[in-house]
Amino acid sequence: MRITCPCCGKRDRREFTYLGADEYLRRPSIDAPPEAWDNYLHNRDNPAGDTFDLWYHDPCGTWIKVGRSTVTHAIFSCEPVARKAT
Repeated sequence: MRITCPCCGKRDRREFTYLGADEYLRRPSIDAPPEAWDNYLHNRDNPAGDTFDLWYHDPCGTWIKVGRSTVTHAIFSCEPVARKAT
């Protein structure tokens, strides 16, 4: 699988670290009830179809939101989320 880094272009998947579904970007607030935190930490969807995942490009330190199909593994979007501070 090849992922397009917004900074480096198409790269092999082995240069990236997979974090998981982009729900990590929708973290509950610090004062959210325990049920919200339990759901955030332990419950995951397992969709068959399009999904968005977070990947970290190790060489340049960029977090990327990757849109891909879990059925075909075809990637349909890559967009930067954050860059490592230098």
